[in-house]
Amino acid sequence: MKRMYTLIAIIVAFLLVAFFTENNQLSRQRIPKVGVLTLMHHPALDQIYKGYVDELAREGYHNGKNIKIEYQNANGDQSNLKTMAAKLVDDHANVIFGITTPAAQAVANSTRQTPIVLGAVTDPKGAGLVKNNQHPGGNITGVSDQAPINEQLRLIKEFMPHLKTLGVIYTSSDSSAVAGYHQIVREAKKMGISLKAYSIANSNDLNQVSEQMLSQVDAVIVPTDNTIAGAMQTLVKNADAANKPVFPAAATMVKQGGVATYSVNQYDLGVRGAKMTVAILKGKKPATMPIEFVRHGEPILNLKQARKLGLTVPQHFEHEAKNKGVIYK
Repeated sequence: MKRMYTLIAIIVAFLLVAFFTENNQLSRQRIPKVGVLTLMHHPALDQIYKGYVDELAREGYHNGKNIKIEYQNANGDQSNLKTMAAKLVDDHANVIFGITTPAAQAVANSTRQTPIVLGAVTDPKGAGLVKNNQHPGGNITGVSDQAPINEQLRLIKEFMPHLKTLGVIYTSSDSSAVAGYHQIVREAKKMGISLKAYSIANSNDLNQVSEQMLSQVDAVIVPTDNTIAGAMQTLVKNADAANKPVFPAAATMVKQGGVATYSVNQYDLGVRGAKMTVAILKGKKPATMPIEFVRHGEPILNLKQARKLGLTVPQHFEHEAKNKGVIYK
């Protein structure tokens, strides 16, 4: 009899352990997993990721508690992207957030089923990621970081009313940068601005190419370009030596030594991407979610840099930056 009670106790204990183990496994499975793939660290991209994580938390999704965020960073090496994208898919992420065009393309090439949210992709349709920006039609939607080029060019003309030649520099291997370059060409032609173009293959080219450019132009505009953003100090060093202003697309690049811009808010891109992610986690389909564009940029001014270069800051812009944007002093 005693042996029977012992056997029953062992069986009950086993069943209890099995029950709680299964419940814990089911609980873990119910916690959604979000994958994040980014090309590299630089201030603008880091702001996108910060906005993404912060907004997920505001929406009630706290990393490590009721959601798991798996973050992968290629550290500027595009050859890492394919492996990292495949890992996120194999790890059964419910949604993958791709920061930069190369990262998003790597994820898109790895899956046709897992929902993908684009972060900082200038031209999703042009990059072959969606069939139509208004009606994506597949497993991909997201946010464009297309810069307000018209606003930026008008600002440059206000800073430099006697501008003769504007240089534009971009990375030829970055489809977002190429798309931004073509947009600058179109808008400059409409506005009668003489443009001289220079391209680099990678950051190693920036020093030599920018030195050549700055000897031939009066000012420089930079489109949304992750390679140049990651090596902005090289461009600023050469621009300072030539006493020429740089007008970049991103606020973080103005902070690093650019003069001014109307910038898409990078943190807000992450916020928007998180809201789309939450909508997908709650059942919405990417195919029916239009790509979001930010139509007006925030005024960003590096007052210290403008003064160092002897530029007169348009009063209305300084006032606008003070009240609606950012002034770096």
